[in-house]
Amino acid sequence: MQLRRVVITGLGAVSPFGQGAERLFQALVDGESAIRYSAELEKIQGLGPHVAGLVQGMDIKDIPRKIRRTMSPMSVYALLASQEALDQAHVDQDLRTGGRLGIALGSTVGSVDVMEEFFDNFLKDRSIEGIKSMLFFKIMGHSCAANVAQTLGIAGRTLAPTAACATGCQAVGLGYEAIALGKQDLMLCGGADEFHPLTAATFDIIQAASTQYNDRPQCTPRPFDRDRDGIVCSEGAGLLLLESLDSAHARGANILAEISGFASTSDTSSIANPDPEPVRRCMELALAEAGLNAAEIDYVNAHATGTVQGDEAESRAIGDLFGTHTPVSSLKGHMGHAMAASGALELIACVKMLGTGQVIPTRNLDNPAVECSAVALPRKIENKVLQTIIKNNFALGGVNCAIVLRRFFE
Repeated sequence: MQLRRVVITGLGAVSPFGQGAERLFQALVDGESAIRYSAELEKIQGLGPHVAGLVQGMDIKDIPRKIRRTMSPMSVYALLASQEALDQAHVDQDLRTGGRLGIALGSTVGSVDVMEEFFDNFLKDRSIEGIKSMLFFKIMGHSCAANVAQTLGIAGRTLAPTAACATGCQAVGLGYEAIALGKQDLMLCGGADEFHPLTAATFDIIQAASTQYNDRPQCTPRPFDRDRDGIVCSEGAGLLLLESLDSAHARGANILAEISGFASTSDTSSIANPDPEPVRRCMELALAEAGLNAAEIDYVNAHATGTVQGDEAESRAIGDLFGTHTPVSSLKGHMGHAMAASGALELIACVKMLGTGQVIPTRNLDNPAVECSAVALPRKIENKVLQTIIKNNFALGGVNCAIVLRRFFE
């Protein structure tokens, strides 16, 4: 079966740096940190991390109340990012609602904040009296996808993958496959998440959260660094508009990049600790689909979250496959780990890197760890011609994803 070529024509972001894909990328170029001290976290007994990457300065009142009442913050972030991506790609109303456009948008879970509100009320008297009727629509597993589709009138397929930290990357991969197979002409793809203290607590309980830099928030997380001590949780939404090449040409759309390969595999060795071999296999499968060998990749965007075990395992897998010449970096040192949104936000940055020829280095990488020395870790922005990028995301539960991006050519 002849697969259709799939290109990217729109980008949209809400990140801890603010609203907009341009704002996100400029902050990365400038080496900014979005990590801040959170007084809310310090009030929680027994919680180690007191820092997070939070979205600030958003005026959700721009969204009409009748639409907003079924949305928690992550659906709001997703809607704003979706609108940006569609506007950039000049997708008109007829195309948005005519069935040719679908959506693949996931989150880690529904809104934990709303769940907490529900149980606060319910457990007092074991009563549902006073529970708002719209609450359920904020805690559905597919809340973001449903809310965005309903608001924008997207009549094509709705997919809502939930794969923890790999969600955003997997959503883009599913959208890519839907278009390549001719099931949709366009797919709005990505991930969204909102911060809740229990997110940070989850990683703290499994001893994977950063706790040593509470008094120096901008010094953490530290992917690949000798002094890394874990994940810093953040929030946001990243959306990419994918489109068949034929559709993009017919519309005269500006093509930003092409997706030429995707793979998603399971690491069955452990539900929590990554194994280098399945990680490598995932990247190899993505390369094979793209028709590329490892030597043809110009840059690897790593998942690297700043955990001791995760960074080492990924470094070994990348080093085995790409050697010590291909530059590798993680963007989580800048903005923390946005959970389901992380893969999409980082993929947006990769598209921008392809366009500008800039490799963004890992922030807070002061002393590269010996156990991560199998890969090339740039310490400053590298300016080079980028033709191909592979982007990784891995999740608790053993979900591995890799996407191959390339500069578009006819």
